[in-house]
Order: sequence, then structure tokens, then C-alpha cells
Amino acid sequence: MTNSIDQRKAASPQELRRNTIAGAIGVLVHWFDWAVYAYLATTISHVFFPSDNETASLLSVFAVFAVAFFVRPLGSVIFGHIGDTVGRKKTLSFVIITMAVGTLMIGLIPSHETIGIWAPILLIVARVIQGIAAGGEFGSAASFLSEYSPREKRGFGTSWIEFGSVMGFLLASIVVAGMHLTLSDEAIMAWGWRVPFLLTVPLAAVGLWIRLKIEDTPEFQTLQEEDIVPEAPLKEVFQKNSKQFFQTIGIEIFMNCTFYVVMVYLITYQETVAGIEPGVASILSAVASIVAAAMIPLAGIWSDKIGRKPVMFTAAALLIVLAFPMFLLMKQGTALAGFIATFGLAASLALILGTHSATVSELFPTRTRQSGLSMAYSIAGAFFAGTLPYLNTWLIDVTGNDMIPAYTLIVVAIIGVITLLTIPETKGSDLLHESDLAGAKRNKKEALLGE
Repeated sequence: MTNSIDQRKAASPQELRRNTIAGAIGVLVHWFDWAVYAYLATTISHVFFPSDNETASLLSVFAVFAVAFFVRPLGSVIFGHIGDTVGRKKTLSFVIITMAVGTLMIGLIPSHETIGIWAPILLIVARVIQGIAAGGEFGSAASFLSEYSPREKRGFGTSWIEFGSVMGFLLASIVVAGMHLTLSDEAIMAWGWRVPFLLTVPLAAVGLWIRLKIEDTPEFQTLQEEDIVPEAPLKEVFQKNSKQFFQTIGIEIFMNCTFYVVMVYLITYQETVAGIEPGVASILSAVASIVAAAMIPLAGIWSDKIGRKPVMFTAAALLIVLAFPMFLLMKQGTALAGFIATFGLAASLALILGTHSATVSELFPTRTRQSGLSMAYSIAGAFFAGTLPYLNTWLIDVTGNDMIPAYTLIVVAIIGVITLLTIPETKGSDLLHESDLAGAKRNKKEALLGE
């Protein structure tokens, strides 16, 4: 059975490229949408939450940002079930459509000045739609790419998921930086902030077109052929894969929290705490994205050679050692200091991004992979990462200690180390586990007895 799967994966280079793009492009669209919201947080706070207290307005924006994370588990249940029972391909298409609808809605909502309280209410509705879509994106993309990648190159293959996410951030930072360079503050406040959200429509259309042309994965096709597709995959996760589920939560706390501090919150910190000009801060965000994008595939290749755990341990050690001095350097407020700090933090993050998808995908059997990954990823995002921009802003305001984000990174790195100590090395493992095939053997035995 394994040989037949490997033969199916021996696709042409063109097919492999198409499958890789199909898995990564939805992630790009998703994180472009997410990043634009974060990068325009200050502007959005004035449009939807006008207040004399700038911190209160900003906290309102980040609170709405966090709302989308709390509905992620709902999206993970919906799309995880579809992926494990109907197929990875369908969820890839459904997710990108749902995300585009929510983002387009944000771009079209009138301001608080125009429709009053309905403006923030509609913003929350749009973020809820985005959150439901986000609950299914990672699980479907990670399952799809891990199952399509040759086992000896699975780290490299799945690394393109996070390459797509970082490219989404890069595209967002370029668009936002371009706005600051070409438009006045008044124009951005009046209408310019809507343009990045409206750009989602053509991006999503291209992504959907690509995803409709792919086939389902060899592993899932095997489940269909052997008549062992699960009826209740999420229930099975908690009954048979609870250990892998909690291990994945630990890894995803490590990844997500680091990601949101470096890629989402950092631009706000640079503007409001370090005193860096918004245009320069946007350029530094682009630097973070470029550094991470360049290193992510290399981290995936490295994990294919030496293992997943050594790469992840290296990332954790770098964060524990570098987080405090990098934020201390950033507080100097110069472009050079900001560049060095951003580069160091982004490089550490890239090691995690290039490795975590393969690591957690290899923990789960095929029967429950998408449900397990989707739910664990969503819980990590909802209860830890999604609240970080709000929590860091609030803690800095309350304590007066502007090194809070550095302490955050050190804590999540320690969580990463503790989790990694509990998991086996999964490099090169078979994605069809023994528990997947047990049902097929049982079906064949029952068929023989029937004869």
C-alpha cells in the first residue's frame, strides 16, 4: 500500500508545483488579509472606534482582532470534518471563498461617522467570518501538502505553507508602505485604508481557480478505496489521538505566539513605543517578511536532513537568548537599530515556520489529521496568540514596562522546549499510520468471513 502511494506521488514537476501553489496560495490570501488589519490598526481605530484616548481606541481594534481567533475553533470543527470525511481539496476551496467574503466586507463597511454603532458591529461580523475561515486554512493546507510531499522532502514541501503566509505579510507591508509614501494621512483616513482589503477579491479568485484544478491526496484516496474514511474524526481525535493533540497545541503556541509578536505586533510597537515613523516601520515589516521568506524553505530542507526537533530547539534557544537584547536595541528608535532587531527576530521565527507544519502533520494518522491539526492550531491561536497584541498593549500601558513583548517571546520559547521534549522525532515517518490501516484489515477480514 505504501509503495502505491509513493508511486502516486511521483508526479511530474509541473503537477508538484501546481499542488504546492494550491496549498500555499490560500494561506497567502489569508495572511494578507490578517496583516493588513494589523498594519492599519491605528487608522482603523480612528475610523471605527473614535475616542479621545488613543490607547482605548487601539485596544478596541485589537479586541476585535482577537474576536476572530475565538471563533477559529468553530471553523476548525466545520472544515476539519469536511477535510477528513469528504477530502482535502473541497476544504481548500471553501476556505478561500469564506475568507474573501469577510475581507471584502471590511473594505466596504461605512465609517463610524457615517453609520454610528453599526460600523464596529459590522466589523465584528466580518472578523467572525474571517475567523471561521482561518479555522480551516492551516489544517487543510498542512494535511494537503504533507500528504503530497515525498517523505524525504516533506519538511521542504510543507515549508511553503508558511512561505505563503510570510509572502502575504510582505505583500501587505508593501501595499501599506506604498500608501504611506503616496497618499496623505487625510486620504488614507478617508478612503485609502479600504484599498488593501478590496485587493483580496482578485487574489482569492486566482487562488480558487488553482485549487479547483487539483486532485485529492494519495493518502486520503487510499482511505476512500479501502472504505475506512472516518465518520466522526473529531471524536476520534479525542478518543485515540489526545496525546498528539496536546503536543500540537504546545508546538502551535510556540509558533503562533512568536509569529504574532514578530509579524503582527512589532509594527505597532515600533510606531507607538520605539518612536519609529510609520513609513519606516512598514519597511521594517517588509524586511521581516523578506528575511523569513528566504529562510523558511532552507529551514524545511535542514529539518529533512537533521530532523525536526534540532531545528525547533535551535529556534527556541535563539529566542531565549536574543529576545531581550533585540527589543532593547529597537527602543533606540533608529532605522538601523530597528533593522538589526527585526532581522534577528525574523530569522529565529523562520526556523520555526519552516519546520512546525511537517512536525505536527507527522504526529497524526491520516484519518484524523485535518481535524486534529485544525482544532489544535485554532485553540493555540484563539487562547494564546490572538490575544497577544491586546495583552502586550495593555500590559505596557498598565505596568509602564515596554519590554513586555521580549518576556512574551522567552516564555513561549520555554513552552516550545518543554513540548519538544515530549514528542518523538518524526522525520521520514509514514503518514499512513498503523491505526489508519487497521480498519482496512478489519474490513477485509469481515469480507472473507462473509464469503
